[in-house]
Amino acid sequence: MDSTAEKSGKKTSANTYLTLFLSTFKISACTFGGGFVIIPLLRKKFVEELHWIEEEEMLDLTAIAQSSPGAIAVNASILIGYHVAGVPGALITILGTVLPPLTIISVISAFYKSFRDNIYVSMAMTGMLAAVAAVITDVVFNMAGDIFRRKDVAAVLMLVLAFIAVRYLKVNILIIILVSALVGAVRTLSKEKAEKERGF
Repeated sequence: MDSTAEKSGKKTSANTYLTLFLSTFKISACTFGGGFVIIPLLRKKFVEELHWIEEEEMLDLTAIAQSSPGAIAVNASILIGYHVAGVPGALITILGTVLPPLTIISVISAFYKSFRDNIYVSMAMTGMLAAVAAVITDVVFNMAGDIFRRKDVAAVLMLVLAFIAVRYLKVNILIIILVSALVGAVRTLSKEKAEKERGF
């Protein structure tokens, strides 16, 4: 995947690097409840506000981040950083994403025994869980909505079958990812072949 800077042939400014760092740092510092929570925040920042990434590209980056080993929040940030500013951008977004949780967890570890059984901490965590559920639901509806708006029958069918396989048939997620990747590769190759034939 070529970065935006490489495709345009332009040098990335220091302001771009600073924006990448501050954006991922702030988003990571406010992300509670798992990696999927960071996706709508990244989408809002880089797609809707900065317009550095297209909606469809964000879907692709999210799919790659989820399919790759490691935390989806870090994976997504790396892909966005690389897409915007190449390898330096990826390194900056890694730092911006990892620094807040590393600092917070270090502090929590030092005082863990003190507030482990604290009722107020427990209530705060319960409240966060409710908010996280709402955010993840928002992610599902937004991303699914983008797929439906494309009116791609095959993509919608894959979405429905994947949901049924995970929810009701308890199929291993790795199998679903591999099958989806295979179907996507076949569709892409078929599309390219058809375009070449029409070109001749």
